[in-house]
Amino acid sequence: MSAEPDGPEDRLRRFATIWSRAVFPVSPTSLTRPEFEEQLLPLARRLSEALRARAFDGAEARAIGAALVDAHCTDPEALSRTLDCVDAYLVLYCGDDGSQEDQRARSARLQHAMAAGFAHALRGRTLAEQESIAQAALRAQGVVAQALHASEARFRAVFEGAAIGIGIADLDGNVLETNAALTRMFGGGEHNVRSRNVRDWTHAEDAPQVWRLYDELVSGEREHYHVEKAFYRPDGTVLWTNLTVSLLRDPDGNPQYQLALMEDTTERRLLNLRLRYEATHDALTGLPNRTLFFERLEKALGAGDGQRFGLCYLDLDGFKTINDSLGHAAGDRLLVEVADRLQACATAPGEMVARLGGDEFVALTTGRDTQREVDELAGRIMNALLAPIRIEGRELTVRGSIGIVEGPAGERSAAEVLRSADITMYRAKSAGGNRYELADPEADARAITRHGLTTALPTALDRGEFFIEYQPLVHLGDGSVRGAEALVRWLHPQHGVLGPDRFIPLAEHTGLIVPLGRWVLEQSVRQAREWRERYAASATVPLRINVNLSPCQLTHPGLVQDTVEILESAGVAPDALCLEVTESALIGADDDLLKPLRRLAEMGVDIALDDFGTGYSNLANLRRLPVSILKLDRSFTQSMQQFPADSVDLKIVEGIVSLAHSLDLTVTVEGVETGAQAEQLRILGCDTAQGWYYARPGPPDRLHDLALVDASG
Repeated sequence: MSAEPDGPEDRLRRFATIWSRAVFPVSPTSLTRPEFEEQLLPLARRLSEALRARAFDGAEARAIGAALVDAHCTDPEALSRTLDCVDAYLVLYCGDDGSQEDQRARSARLQHAMAAGFAHALRGRTLAEQESIAQAALRAQGVVAQALHASEARFRAVFEGAAIGIGIADLDGNVLETNAALTRMFGGGEHNVRSRNVRDWTHAEDAPQVWRLYDELVSGEREHYHVEKAFYRPDGTVLWTNLTVSLLRDPDGNPQYQLALMEDTTERRLLNLRLRYEATHDALTGLPNRTLFFERLEKALGAGDGQRFGLCYLDLDGFKTINDSLGHAAGDRLLVEVADRLQACATAPGEMVARLGGDEFVALTTGRDTQREVDELAGRIMNALLAPIRIEGRELTVRGSIGIVEGPAGERSAAEVLRSADITMYRAKSAGGNRYELADPEADARAITRHGLTTALPTALDRGEFFIEYQPLVHLGDGSVRGAEALVRWLHPQHGVLGPDRFIPLAEHTGLIVPLGRWVLEQSVRQAREWRERYAASATVPLRINVNLSPCQLTHPGLVQDTVEILESAGVAPDALCLEVTESALIGADDDLLKPLRRLAEMGVDIALDDFGTGYSNLANLRRLPVSILKLDRSFTQSMQQFPADSVDLKIVEGIVSLAHSLDLTVTVEGVETGAQAEQLRILGCDTAQGWYYARPGPPDRLHDLALVDASG
C-alpha cells in the first residue's frame, strides 16, 4: 500500500493526477497524459486556493471552468467528470483543518461556478464557430450554385470539424446534410437524422413560439432565431439544445436553405436541475426547504379569482429535550420520521409540506375552501403525531404546537403570513402545547408591539426615555407623609407613556432589568436626599424612598455592592431606602438567595415584602425573612370600598396586622381609594397607606405640596 502524500504540494499533485486521468480519455488533445496533467496542475492549484480562501470567489471558479475550454476539454463528459472529481477529492486532498461541512459546502459552490464558467466559455467558443460557419455558409451558397471547388473544401472543413452540431435542410424541412457532431448528439447513425423532416422533431416541452419562429424563417420574414429546444432521441431519451436557425439565400436573395446550429446542453441542464434541487430541498428530510416554500407561498398569495390559502406552522414540543438526552443523531432520525408522517398528511392537490429548519415545519393548502381544508389538515397532522416513534429501542411520544393562518390571496405578503403563523404557534405553545390555534389579528398586533418594545429597550435607557413618578406613603395615624414609592415609566416615541406592566417583564426577559433597576435606584436615592434636605425641619420623621426589586436583581451578584455605592455616592443614610421584594419571589427562598437581603437589612436598609397575601406563603416563614415591612395587596382592601365592609376580609386583615406587629413588622396597605377605606384600615391598626385617595403617582414636586399641607395641618 502506497503512503499518503506528505505535504500540501504532494497532495495537490495527487489531486491533479486523479483529475487528469478522469478527463484525458474524453479530451481531444495531442498531449500525452503526463503532459495533460502538467496542463491541469495550475488549475488544480487555483482550485485549492479558492477552497481555502477567506471569502468565496465565484469569479475565480468561473475562470477555472473557462480555462478547461481553453485546454480543449470541450466535451460535456469532460465537465461531468471534472465536477465528480472535484466533489470527491478536492476537500480530501486540498482542504485544511477547518470544518469539513463548511469546506464541502464551499466545494459545492465552486462546482456550480465552474459549471457556469465552462458553459459561458463554451458558448463564446460556439458563437465564434457560428460566425465562422455562417461566413462559410454564405460562401457555400455560391459554392452550391457555382460549384466552386475551393470554397466547398473550406466549408466542408469547418462543417465536419466543428464541435457543435450543424444541419442543413431545404425550405420544406427535409434534412439534407448533417455533420458528425450532430449525428453523435442523436445517438450515432446518419439514418437517425438524415432524410428526416424538421417538423418530425416536435417535443412536448417546446415553447409556444418555437414553430411560429420557424414558419417566419422559412417564409423569409426573418433571417434567424435562437431558442432552447428539446429533441427525442431514437432510444427515447431527451436531447436538450441551444438551437440557432439561420436562413440561407441564393445569389439573387431568395430563401433557399435553412442552417441549424445545435449546442448540446443536456449535461449542463441535468447539473442545473440537480443543483436547483439541492438548493430548494432539505438535505435531511428531502422535504422542500424555506426557499422553495416561500416561492410556493408567494405564488399562492399572488393568485386571484377568489383563491384562498391556509397555512399550518408546526413546532415540535420538547424536541430540545430529546436532542439533549439522546443526541443529535437520534434527533435527526426523529425529524425524518416526522417529515414522512407530515408528507402523508398533505397529498391533495394544492397541498405541500416543507421544513423551515430545526424542528419547524409548515403545511400549505390552496383553493377556494381553505377555511375547512386547513382545519382538517391541522387535525391530520395532530393525529399523525399521536403514534409513538421508535428510535434506538425507545418509543418516543411526539407532540406539536400549530399556528394556523387562513385567508384570501392578495391581501398579505409571504413574510407577513409567516410572521402571523409563527406568533400564533407560540401562542399555542404558551397555552400548554399539543394543540393548534387560529391567528388573531389583535393578538398578532400585541405580539408585534411587544417585539418592537423588546428590540427598543436596550437603547431606550441610553436615550433617556425612562422617567420616575412617585406615589406618597402616608401615615394612617396622623396623616403625615413618610416617603414615596418610586414607579418607573417609559416615554416611548411612538406609544407614549408606558407603565411598568408593559415593559418590566420584557426587561427581565432580556436582562436589561439589572441596568434599568440600577438607574432607578440611583435616581430614587438622589431624590430621597433632596427631600430629606428640603424637609429636614418640617417632616415628622426623615422621608424614605421605596424602590421595587425584581427577582432578577435579587439574584444578581452585584446587588449589595451596587446599593452601597449608590448610597455612599449620594451621601444618604441606609434608612432612607426601602427595597420592595414581591412575596412570590421569596417563596421557598434558600439562604443563598436571602443572604444579600440580610446584608442590606443589617446595614439599615428596610426590606418590604410586597404584594403580601397573593403568594400563598407559609406565615411561619416570615420569621426567617429579613423583612421589616409587610405591604398588603390591594385585593384585601377592595371590599372596604363598600359599606358595610366584608366581615371576613376585615378579620383577615386584622389577623395579618396583629401577626405582623407581634413580629415587629409595620404594615403598609396599597390601593386606598376612599376615605372610608383609610379610616377602616386605621382602626384595624395598619401603619401606612398609599393610593389615589392621597395622590396618584406624579413628579417629585407633588410630594412637596403634600408635605406643605401636612406641615400646615
